[in-house]
Amino acid sequence: MSVARWLDDDEQRAWRAFMWGSRLLHESLDRQLQRDSGMPHTYYMILAMLSEAPGRAMTMTELAQLVRSSPSRLSHAVAKLEEQGWVHRRKRPGDARTTVAELTGEGFAELERAAPGHVEEVRRVLFDRLTPEQVGQLNAIFGSVLDNLGGTDGC
Repeated sequence: MSVARWLDDDEQRAWRAFMWGSRLLHESLDRQLQRDSGMPHTYYMILAMLSEAPGRAMTMTELAQLVRSSPSRLSHAVAKLEEQGWVHRRKRPGDARTTVAELTGEGFAELERAAPGHVEEVRRVLFDRLTPEQVGQLNAIFGSVLDNLGGTDGC
């Protein structure tokens, strides 16, 4: 049996500040998008990742990896986005097993409408309180965390 490596007081404070801060940050972003654009933050991120992809399209597998979602959860979300006319799914030519998600013109227009309010909320709840040095530190810290977790794709 291994001995637990307990967090010291500084680590415990940092862990709790991160844990509660990240939860409240996500909730704030979700509330703003729901209020102003009628979509959850998860849908916004799907639209944003598709908007940055070549041809505004990518496989569902690639998209799931980028948005850190299970394939089934992503499929459900994309189905909702399809109902809105914001995303279209199709089979990859020559490969009937691979499904491609494509951002529609209507979806891109919806993303363009939502983006200014979203970025303002990101600035308000995160970046407006940080110095340029702290932004660099935040990037370095979470770059290390993502590297450790194998999650640097799409950052």
